[in-house]
Order: sequence, then structure tokens, then C-alpha cells
Amino acid sequence: MVAENISKIRASLPEDVTLVAVSKTKPVADLMEAYGVGQRDFGENYPLELRDKHSAMPPDVRWHFLGHIQSKQIKYYIDFVSLIHGVDSAGHLADINAAAAKVGRVVDCLLEFHIATEATKAGFTLPEAEQVLQNRSAYSNVRLRGVMGMATNTDDHSLVSNEFANLKAIFNTLKNSYFNGVETFNVISMGMSHDYRLAVEAGSTMVRIGSSIFGPRVYANKA
Repeated sequence: MVAENISKIRASLPEDVTLVAVSKTKPVADLMEAYGVGQRDFGENYPLELRDKHSAMPPDVRWHFLGHIQSKQIKYYIDFVSLIHGVDSAGHLADINAAAAKVGRVVDCLLEFHIATEATKAGFTLPEAEQVLQNRSAYSNVRLRGVMGMATNTDDHSLVSNEFANLKAIFNTLKNSYFNGVETFNVISMGMSHDYRLAVEAGSTMVRIGSSIFGPRVYANKA
């Protein structure tokens, strides 16, 4: 079933949109089924689970950390993570930079923006992000690759589309003002199982899909 789901979703995506299979709480056997049909980008939310799955999976997997950043737990994934999605504060960016420096890496990150009407979702405002970017030379062990955001969890497609369009506009503003000519600043990570088609229409270059691949989430207490 996992392999079939991956194939169906890939067929619905443009070739230039990266599919991140959100595999949190799922067993390695499920991930390996996805791997067997060519999936290489996997997203995890829990540092210890990410560490353990990295040890159990083939070395060419590209691991995406999607969870809330906790400074004391960055050490569990900083030496191998491919992309950190949820950088939502200057403090977290500084902590990632320091941890990456300790292991001699430059780590790719996305700036998370609050685009939803729900106050519980995290993220920068545009002025907050611009303040950070004015001092971006201080983060020499971080490479900013783009932006990410989560839309409101609603059936109002118009609202969701507008929120995704807002994130695309934020990306364009940052690209023009701070990353003009920087080819590696090219990621707009938005869209999940229930809204990824709207996100792609709005300009997403990376979608994060879990339940439509692996089935309903299994919630548990994770570190």
C-alpha cells in the first residue's frame, strides 16, 4: 500500500516539486517500502526517533527535521540532517549554527513563517525575518535554502490558497532583497496531505505528506 500511495502522489506532482514522506511514528519497514520505489526524502518530528531511523536506513536517505526545535536535542541529528524546516526564531538559528560548527558542517535550513489564522502555529513575521537576515553573516554554519509554512487546518480552500500565496510572496520578497542571484535559495516548503494540491498551485517546490502515504498517524510520547 505504501508503494502504491507513493506512486499515485508522485504522478500528481510536477517533476520540480520534491516529495518529503513524513514518516514520524511509522516503523522502518514502512519506510523501506517507500525506499524500495525510489523515495529518498523522509521527514521526522522527533529527534531520537530520527537518530534511530537514520542508523537503520540506507545512507543515501535525505533526512528532513520537521519538528519543533529544542536546543538540547539538536545534537541528535545535526551531523547528518539534510534540511531543517522549522527555524522560527533567531535563537534557534543561532543554536543550529553553533551545533553545526561543532561537527564541522554547514547545515541547510528553512525559515518558518506564520501564515495561518491559528495562533498555535509557529513562525516568523516578515519584519522579524528581515531583522535576522540583516545579520545573516553571523550564521556561517547555516545555509538558508528558503521558507516553509503551514496553512490553516480548514475546508475553506480560498483561505488556504491565500495563505500559501502569502508565503510565496514572502519568498519572493526575501529572494529579491537578500538572496538575489543566490541559486540555492529556492525552496518553498508548503503543503501536506490535505492541502498539497493547493500548495502546488500556489508555487510550492516541496510538499510534506504523511498520512496519504503511510496511513493515519500513531501518536505516542516521543523525545
